[in-house]
Amino acid sequence: MMCVMGLALVHISLAQNNPQDFLDAHNVARNEVGVSPLAWDDDVATYAQTYANKRMADCSLTHSGGQYGENIFEGSGAEYTAADAVDLWVSEKQDYDYNTNSCATGKECGHYTQVVWSNSARLGCARVNCNNGGVFITCNYDPPGNYNGQRPY
Repeated sequence: MMCVMGLALVHISLAQNNPQDFLDAHNVARNEVGVSPLAWDDDVATYAQTYANKRMADCSLTHSGGQYGENIFEGSGAEYTAADAVDLWVSEKQDYDYNTNSCATGKECGHYTQVVWSNSARLGCARVNCNNGGVFITCNYDPPGNYNGQRPY
């Protein structure tokens, strides 16, 4: 019986996608560069959930075009978590050069810089299982970041 309970705990820990999981993953990255932590915002989260629900049909990596900063994630299989998405965005840090405020040639850094954008204060995220078996995750940031010519922090 203890073995079964242990397996259940492992399964539960893999499926963590609550607001605190999103916040923790973001705020670890922000803390590493000395940026104030984000706070969860229910209005921003409602926006994220509404948009994620629209992506359930196709899991398309298409931005919402709304008033918030936004990072999106799509993966095949239902085991992707909040931390997986944020870790992918933060992995772009290796290609970002703060001194030149630029990204390595041919690389993407905008997801990372949005995560650590110092003026962003509020976060709302959502995760849905798509009809095609994939997972769609979106995080929205208020106020938005990634303004040309400005450093994230």
